[in-house]
Amino acid sequence: MERFAAALAVSLAAALATAGLYRVFYENRGTGSQISRAFALLSLAITTLFVCIQVSIPLSLGLMGSLSIIRFRTPIKEPEEVGFLLLVIAASVAAATYNFAFLVILYAFAFASLLIMRRVRFARFFKRDGLLVMTLPDGSAKALDALGAVLNRHLARHTVQSASSREGFTSIQITFSGLLTDVARLQEDLRTSLAVASVQTYLDRPGGLH
Repeated sequence: MERFAAALAVSLAAALATAGLYRVFYENRGTGSQISRAFALLSLAITTLFVCIQVSIPLSLGLMGSLSIIRFRTPIKEPEEVGFLLLVIAASVAAATYNFAFLVILYAFAFASLLIMRRVRFARFFKRDGLLVMTLPDGSAKALDALGAVLNRHLARHTVQSASSREGFTSIQITFSGLLTDVARLQEDLRTSLAVASVQTYLDRPGGLH
């Protein structure tokens, strides 16, 4: 019983650590599902299940398969959330099999990778900085030179990915990197310089409004 209690305690601590990493690195994304609220209960349940059935390898493999098809009422909206969920599952399995050293090494590498992806600014090839979606009347969409001038004032690099016209409006999607000012100024400049019906900005980096 002492080993089982220790496994539960370590699993819970790992889940709380994962929730902390989620809040620090990804919670402030507007599209997040707040999946971290389930980490604690998931870790305890998974650890208990694996402690009970680890004597049977086929049963353990079947349980891992069943975990992969769980459907959530609140959908997972960011790919990073899948990674955090798998981190909780891996930590729970490590705790259930009493491989505490593996768990420590796992979290050391997980924290280092998250820190590198967030802090290393020269690794631009890992991500786009964001996506800009604009809707303009068809007559205004011809002013591409003016659009390029506005974008050059606020963005280091930008590329038009697609443009489509429907019912008198043209929708343009632009990927960009190197936001030189901030989102509010970029959108205000687009509205004042061009006849933009709507403009939406989606950022790849968490908390990257400026």
